[in-house]
Amino acid sequence: MHADYATLTKTVAALTEGETDPVALMATLACELHHADDRFDWTGFYRVTEPGLLKIGPYQGGHGCLVIPFDRGVCGACARTGQVQLVDDVDAFPGHIACASSTRSEIVLPVRDAAGTLIAVLDIDSDRPAAFTQADAEALQAILDATFARQTVPA
Repeated sequence: MHADYATLTKTVAALTEGETDPVALMATLACELHHADDRFDWTGFYRVTEPGLLKIGPYQGGHGCLVIPFDRGVCGACARTGQVQLVDDVDAFPGHIACASSTRSEIVLPVRDAAGTLIAVLDIDSDRPAAFTQADAEALQAILDATFARQTVPA
């Protein structure tokens, strides 16, 4: 079963309406996304906790890596460049961090607040090779943008 992104977008909007806490939003989104698609083996957020550093946030699936520097792995590449990382074969990605040996492909998307500041990355792993497409990237990014656009960094 592949995600029905139109339905998922409406569900996420309804569940998160009025919520402004980023961790609550991440927890809800991780749960909804993870159970919406059987390609999604691990679904979660890595939060920017200090310059150049990501720490694990809300997720669904097995254990994840606790800390990822911006200069390592697929999540770090996304955080460093601010660009979606669509990886068909994680073993071919230079510097891939193997948090789970079952991971074959991965998509990582930037999560920005209303000011455009990177606050996290969304990491989705699959136990299937080449599981994700550009259409997945576009739909997931639209959901992230709609969900987190109301977030601002405290002054």
